[in-house]
Amino acid sequence: MNKEQLDKVASGKGFIAALDQSGGSTPKALKLYGVEESAYKNEAEMFDLVHAMRARIVGSPAFNGERVLGAILFEMTMDRQFDGQDAAAYLWEKKQVVPFLKVDKGLADEADGVQLMKPMPGLDSLLARAAAKGVFGTKMRSVVNAANAKGIDAVVAQQFEVGKQILAAGLMPIIEPEVNIKATDKKEAEALLKAAILKQLDALGADQTVMLKLSIPTVDGFYSELVQHPKVVRVVALSGGYSRDESNAMLAKNPGVIASFSRALTEGLSAQQSDAEFDAALDKAVESIYRASIT
Repeated sequence: MNKEQLDKVASGKGFIAALDQSGGSTPKALKLYGVEESAYKNEAEMFDLVHAMRARIVGSPAFNGERVLGAILFEMTMDRQFDGQDAAAYLWEKKQVVPFLKVDKGLADEADGVQLMKPMPGLDSLLARAAAKGVFGTKMRSVVNAANAKGIDAVVAQQFEVGKQILAAGLMPIIEPEVNIKATDKKEAEALLKAAILKQLDALGADQTVMLKLSIPTVDGFYSELVQHPKVVRVVALSGGYSRDESNAMLAKNPGVIASFSRALTEGLSAQQSDAEFDAALDKAVESIYRASIT
């Protein structure tokens, strides 16, 4: 693991940009960016258009390691280039932004109030490929829809089991058991989730550390124990459907937790903007998320 990247992620000021929309979420992301579904005929054209959007974001002068600590990439993005250079290498060498890779294959059907991750049979080869391309860490998402102890324990156990596989490959896992912001018992679910995570953290080996990506909690500062835990490199927060202003306001009430926003980052960006307009809008977004992340 790259020591310079580890130090940056662990103690740097800033946030992690989530640029990892996959097949299911790409049409919505493009629509918000001002690209209608009529603009592409098939999945290949769709992915070309979303890659152009990501390339425009990371290529902007507003996007660099002074405020953006890391960026999470979709597998197809890792295999492409930004400005003629492999995506992960470009991020680190040109922008000083630490590259991460989304590795999950989506969600299984709901059971016990949660959605586990689908099986990842090709994970070892994907991790080897990511490491060879200079990727620092990974991200994988499960979802908690209700305060069901059995389901939450299963989600956290699966996350840490796969996390150990990722650690064994020399990469840093971002463990992401998202609590649905629409859950009627979100606060109770978060209490169960924190307890389950603490149990798994305490069982990690001497040299094993992880990152956590969590929904912004209902109770301000609720994840402070996780932020301060010696096995946790960093706690990052997802926006989960809140607007950027809402996400920033809530995040700022959680000291030590930094943003890892996707839609809240790209909100207000449009394919129709001139480069000057786009860079100004992105700069405003980056600055506001940065400010909320350094509380």
